[in-house]
Amino acid sequence: MYILRRWWDRHWLAIVLGGLALSAAWSVRHTQGAAIFQVYQLITRPWASVPTPEERLTDARVLELQQRIVELENQNKKLKELLGYVEAQKIDGIVAPIIGRSADNWWQQLTLGRGSNDGIETGFVAMGTGGLVGRVISVTPNSSRILLITDSTSQVGTVIGRSRSMGFIRGQGSNRAVMEFFEKLPDVRRGDSVSTSPVSQLFPAGLSVGRVESVNLDKSPAPEAVIELTSPINHLEWVIVMPN
Repeated sequence: MYILRRWWDRHWLAIVLGGLALSAAWSVRHTQGAAIFQVYQLITRPWASVPTPEERLTDARVLELQQRIVELENQNKKLKELLGYVEAQKIDGIVAPIIGRSADNWWQQLTLGRGSNDGIETGFVAMGTGGLVGRVISVTPNSSRILLITDSTSQVGTVIGRSRSMGFIRGQGSNRAVMEFFEKLPDVRRGDSVSTSPVSQLFPAGLSVGRVESVNLDKSPAPEAVIELTSPINHLEWVIVMPN
């Protein structure tokens, strides 16, 4: 007993320190050094630099400008896509930005930032990247209102490109429309292209509208097909407006 006590008196400090070191190592490993990082922050906080009000305003201004640059780049990309489509399709019209579109009538109407001062008139046709968007229903000197083909009241005379079977589409408040055929047994199948009819009174013939997604020949009173519209109407920011 006496020998054990003498040994403890001689080595107790090393044992305690070794135990503390092992405990600290275990804590660092399992907390990934979080405790040490917190202690470091607590010690260095009094010497950390605190941004002045002027520096905070400058940082906020820089962030705002960076966000504006990103937005302008995105708008420029959309406009280039539209102009590329216009050039490829040889469309002659007026480029107009979309400046108004409410959540309540997102799929029904939109407002353009061009009007009669730019030569736009009621009845003009609106095209977007990919195809037909709608037609102008009202005009002011500096703005125009478009009735979209996705509106349930909008009816567009259409034709199946492959077979020339005719009918008209009704908007469904989405990027899908329903085409109702005039004949009882139309020649139509999935993947067929759909464009404006040569007998349409509201739109020029041959404008791209969409593609057949599905067909229901048993629908009463007339066969129907679901059409996926080719123009991404829900994402448009610019359109081309041209006379009918």
